[in-house]
Amino acid sequence: MQTHAAKRVEIIIEAPMERRLTAALEKAGVTGYTVLPVLGGTGRSGTWSREGQVGRAGGMVAVVCLIRAERLDGLLDAAFAVVERHIGVVSVTDCQVLRAERF
Repeated sequence: MQTHAAKRVEIIIEAPMERRLTAALEKAGVTGYTVLPVLGGTGRSGTWSREGQVGRAGGMVAVVCLIRAERLDGLLDAAFAVVERHIGVVSVTDCQVLRAERF
């Protein structure tokens, strides 16, 4: 089966910023993404967990996008405009996709 090169962008951000981030991505022309809950982790600010939290305010989400390499800069500019003032991490990895026309 033939595969095609793409970029996988994962953005971890505070849950209350999810809508602002996805709106910025859509404005930048990103046509697809997946939002996942993040259950906990550890980093520069220490260990944290969603355990015992009633609302979304203290939680994090992961927004995952698969895109063509030529669209990466626009996505990163849009994402960074939101993430730079908040807790968040952006990572980019090379990946292979099967139906290139969908990205």
